[in-house]
Amino acid sequence: MEKVQRLSGNRWLFRCISCNWKDAVEKSDPPGFRCANCGDLLQIVLEGDAPKPRDLFADVSRTSIWRYSAALPVKNSVRQITLGEGNTPLLHAKRIERSMKNLLIKYEGQNPTGSFKDRGMSVAITRAVEQNAKVLVCASTGNTSASLAAYSSRAGLRSLVVVPEGKVASGKLVQAIAYGAKIVRMKGNFDSALKSVTRLVSENKGFYLMNSVNPFRIEGQKTVAFEIYEQLGREVPDYVVLPVGNAGNISAIWKGFRELKEWGISDKTPKMIGVQAEGASPIVNALANDSDTIVPVDKPETIASAIMIGNPVSWKKAIRAIRESGGFAVSVRDSDIVEARMHLATKEGIFVEMASAAPIAAVKMLKDRMQKDDLVVCIATGNGLKDQELVKFDPSSFPLVEDVNSILSRDL
Repeated sequence: MEKVQRLSGNRWLFRCISCNWKDAVEKSDPPGFRCANCGDLLQIVLEGDAPKPRDLFADVSRTSIWRYSAALPVKNSVRQITLGEGNTPLLHAKRIERSMKNLLIKYEGQNPTGSFKDRGMSVAITRAVEQNAKVLVCASTGNTSASLAAYSSRAGLRSLVVVPEGKVASGKLVQAIAYGAKIVRMKGNFDSALKSVTRLVSENKGFYLMNSVNPFRIEGQKTVAFEIYEQLGREVPDYVVLPVGNAGNISAIWKGFRELKEWGISDKTPKMIGVQAEGASPIVNALANDSDTIVPVDKPETIASAIMIGNPVSWKKAIRAIRESGGFAVSVRDSDIVEARMHLATKEGIFVEMASAAPIAAVKMLKDRMQKDDLVVCIATGNGLKDQELVKFDPSSFPLVEDVNSILSRDL
């Protein structure tokens, strides 16, 4: 039963992804961002008259995601916490896969802290300020911690990062340290860390959850779709291929494209292709078995730490996004991820973290399933400096010369 009174004009609502329970966004956030009726995840939807195209794309004076403020569920009167996120390049991959005419890379590694997380963090922390939060909390394998710490600092709030005891990329954690976050390690994997921080925020007033279960994160991340649409000259790609870890981003980008169509701005939506590592692929397995639930991977293993998640919290949203779009999910081997990352850097000049190379590895596998003229956009979610320790080298192995002219005839 609907629990809110309908009002005229636009109105943002929390809506459960399972039982359709609703509540007004204008109220306080539900505890842990969970449905008060069944406990499942929430999404944010627009009720009433949708924004018109002139409203969504009218503000050309700003380069951050806040130029799309008409599509974001935050009051205009609230101070926007921004570091200039968004407006990342869409690059044509001309050499990496010559058999594909229109392969493009959306390089999210050029966001302020080097990953797509900044889009969602900007909106979610703006909401946290509106809700009078004191301490912002997340569980993280790396990128979320960096983004949370930076935007918390920008907002003048404290941040707490809980990392699993296993390996976390130093290139990501050093950012959280630099931005002043309080960091603690927790026994177990990412999934147990997320359960712990969720319990923390539900039992302690003033603590605010910043993982992708927070639907305001998803609202910020959906702006990737808006930018792709504009950068393609008001065109929708045939496929969007992206890595899937905790599974919030694929549902976010799908939400953006779906809203463009629902609001009468575009006339189609892309097929969403989710890519997981073979050692952490519960969503791939569920779709392959035509199942409506996942079987968690107890001990996920992959070189791509950003997607080393065996029990993704947003799995239901991800499966729904893939099915609604007519897409699919695939898994790739670590060796193919490493090779794709090297090719992307050496052939295209785009240096990405390991997880970001997974879509390129997948496209190489899937090119026979696509038409040569299909417009394919791969989302490179993070900068390569995030995983720099995985580039092995010994400085003493470089040639030592007294004059660089001596190497011209030999090595170049």
